[in-house]
Amino acid sequence: MSVSVEVRDLSIVFGSGPSAVKVLPSVSFSVKAGECFGLVGESGSGKSTVLRCMSLLTDFWKGEVEINGRSVRDIPLIERCRTLQMVFQDPYGSLHPRQSVRTVLNEPLVIHKLDDREERMRRAITDVGLPVSFLDRFPHQLSGGQRQRVAIARALILEPALLLLDEPTSALDVSVQAEILNLLQRLREERGFTYIMVTHDLAVVDHMCDRFAVMLRGEVTEILPHEAIATNGATHAYARELISASLEYEGIR
Repeated sequence: MSVSVEVRDLSIVFGSGPSAVKVLPSVSFSVKAGECFGLVGESGSGKSTVLRCMSLLTDFWKGEVEINGRSVRDIPLIERCRTLQMVFQDPYGSLHPRQSVRTVLNEPLVIHKLDDREERMRRAITDVGLPVSFLDRFPHQLSGGQRQRVAIARALILEPALLLLDEPTSALDVSVQAEILNLLQRLREERGFTYIMVTHDLAVVDHMCDRFAVMLRGEVTEILPHEAIATNGATHAYARELISASLEYEGIR
């Protein structure tokens, strides 16, 4: 089942007193059910912070985040974990080095008291293009791309409707990036997931996203369809500059 997402006036302050810093002044956007929505912008623009707020990994924010019309704060923890999952940027840091792939995938099944665990693990690992034998491997026996596939399998094993993707390919080689992006695209087509993807790479946005928001200093400057990249159809000065730089870089490369 796909879900829609509504983010309204999301803001967060780090620190207190004179040293307090408002990282997100007021972020608003909506994502349709089954859509892949991108958040782009330079480092430090607040993209990953938005995902951390939405998932309640950071919970002292103000504003509203709704999934299918329900506030994310009102969704019980177990249900929330079954509804949304997050895939992190670093495939090396997101897996426990002393836990086998089997342990990594089994843990959420135990927590959520799901049955048919062996079958679920086998299906999850093959869904991301890895053989069942990899269930008994450890992270140090896997390449970066294989680790990220395991991280995606871990996110998928609870069959969530919403995936938050925090630069899921930026730590990988270019050829492996393409494999992971094609995997994510195939899974969305097959299962109707809703994706919110943070990236600094507009080529990834063009390949994956239906629409994207350009962020600058914690604010959304403009929301555009992915077709605006090829023609640089942005109207905000920063968004136009960002797209222009990306097009120039792609042309050189």
